[in-house]
Amino acid sequence: MCDTACVRRPGGMLFAKSSDRPVDEVQVLRWFGRRPPGEQPVQATYVPVPDAGAAAVVGSQPTWMWGFEHGVNEHGVAIGNEKVWTVDDPRAVPPALVGMDLVRLGLERGATADDALDAVTALLAAHGQGGSGEEGGDEPYWSSFLIVDGRSGWVLETSGRSWVAQPVGDGAAISNRLTLTTGWTRSSPDVAPGTNWDERRAPDAPTGIADHRLAATRACVARGPDVTPADLVATLRDHGTGPWGAPGRPATAPPPPPEDVRDDWSGVTVCMHVRGYQCTTASMVADLPAAAGEPLRVWATLGSACTAVFLPVAVLPGEAGREPRAVGPAVVGDPDARRAFSAPRPRGGAPGGAGAAALATVRAVLDPIEAAAWEEADALWRGGAGPDAWRAAAEGWDRAVRSALAALG
Repeated sequence: MCDTACVRRPGGMLFAKSSDRPVDEVQVLRWFGRRPPGEQPVQATYVPVPDAGAAAVVGSQPTWMWGFEHGVNEHGVAIGNEKVWTVDDPRAVPPALVGMDLVRLGLERGATADDALDAVTALLAAHGQGGSGEEGGDEPYWSSFLIVDGRSGWVLETSGRSWVAQPVGDGAAISNRLTLTTGWTRSSPDVAPGTNWDERRAPDAPTGIADHRLAATRACVARGPDVTPADLVATLRDHGTGPWGAPGRPATAPPPPPEDVRDDWSGVTVCMHVRGYQCTTASMVADLPAAAGEPLRVWATLGSACTAVFLPVAVLPGEAGREPRAVGPAVVGDPDARRAFSAPRPRGGAPGGAGAAALATVRAVLDPIEAAAWEEADALWRGGAGPDAWRAAAEGWDRAVRSALAALG
């Protein structure tokens, strides 16, 4: 389960995604350079697909699979996906492309959000969806997607090979349920004009599992152009009581996660802690520019948003014949660091109790590191810094975070 949102800002679009996965799964941030088209197919998680070549991409990847939970490419296209339930049974089809494969393929093949939408829907038609989205489990599912660039974007919702898509306008949020009805503007050939897409929703799948989180992310989107990347971080840290912990604006009393899932599903929050089932294992915020030449700004983290540091990652354009590159602290690509970020995760508890105390201790150590990294990165982006300056800064952030994780035990 996950949450994804975008909101238009002056001169571009902001994108945010929290990836909720099995509690023991390891996810890391990885960079893949450009790839020319090849004669041999690319092996996705379960099936091969023709190799159409690839743009350079940075994506958050569960270590066992080929695809991404979310990511950004060199052109400033960002994509994230969500598990959704429909009247069509995903167990009735053989393994094919999983939603995370489609995220990565859309990023590899899309120079714009429109291009990425075309690529994903063409792949759906050619190969379909299928196969478990969890390692060693039987968890096949359909996906919805948020596909955006600095100028526009799409909400894409699928059921097998069928799909509908609606422009994001000034912003949108998606979660683990269908959200589109009759306002879609594009569809697969089998969906008749005027169809209410919500009729595809599985009637026995409770929407409450997503509704509280949608209310939180939609409230952020509704603020419009006033929203900042730091506001999105605060929203990704929401434990059901509202945004908190924006970089540079630490909470004096960080709210702990709910102790359990209540009958109305209100214990399933944007920063997720469902004991023994799923938790947030990685998150990303990206500032996608509308104009060429403006910096593409990315902040990424491993582990739960509440107990981790959103660290800057620079996606630098290729110059003088060089390929684009991503420069960020190595800790976000380190599987052992993913486990370390998970270690201090608070275990719940009422405000003022053990959970609140544990979270306050974690934030007291990590907040200054996060604030300093954001301030230094802002200066580097404003100054048009090159790879060497970014590399030196990233190494400093890496040392600071690893030292903090060691101190937290």
